[in-house]
Amino acid sequence: MSWHLFVVFFVSTFFISATPGPNMLLAFQYGLNYGVKRTLWTLAGLSLGLFILLLSTLLGLDVISRQSPWILTLIKAVGGLYLLYLGISAWRNAANNSSLMDDAQILSDEVAASYPDKPLNIPAPRSLSSAAVTIAPSNFILFRTGVWVALSNPKAILFFAAFFPKFINFSRSLWAQYVVLTLALYLSETIWQLIYTIGGKKLSGWLDVGARLAWLNRGCGVIFVIIALALLIEVGNHFIH
Repeated sequence: MSWHLFVVFFVSTFFISATPGPNMLLAFQYGLNYGVKRTLWTLAGLSLGLFILLLSTLLGLDVISRQSPWILTLIKAVGGLYLLYLGISAWRNAANNSSLMDDAQILSDEVAASYPDKPLNIPAPRSLSSAAVTIAPSNFILFRTGVWVALSNPKAILFFAAFFPKFINFSRSLWAQYVVLTLALYLSETIWQLIYTIGGKKLSGWLDVGARLAWLNRGCGVIFVIIALALLIEVGNHFIH
């Protein structure tokens, strides 16, 4: 992988990671409710869940690239169309997003509903504006919740399968590239998880001013479209030559 391609990958993932998806919303919510130190357990769980999804994707790409190259070409084509769909949807629906606080509250309700047995001590926060929750879950529960939220998003596998092939040279050693790309992705995710955890109200207030959150999502949509077109052009060139 060339350095300029790596830079494009890192900048893209860094920008995409900034958008408030489930992982970031959980980091934001728990940072407000339980404090930064306790939320580090949740961030560890999110990282483990992300690693499992990413490893599953990369192992699949590795096997396919060696045994069925034509399937890899098909994955690139379908992945390009999927990213194109994500990009157009992100642009068109950007203005329909609610505030960061509202999105975090919705995620909080979903997480609480996924644990019907109350002894798990995962309380639905009374208010995201409060500094702490009366009954704090154990560190293990915080960790497990992070893993569950990360793994409960199967679309992440589709995204990785669509996104990564553009930045991998399948004619060279794959695992060295996998390690570099994985570290870059983890660096982006970790930085933004900490920002959402520590930033809390300040970040929410800044994003909710004007159309900043909408433009963040639109920018993410533009990145998806650009990478999608690059993938589709690559597939087209493959058939031409």
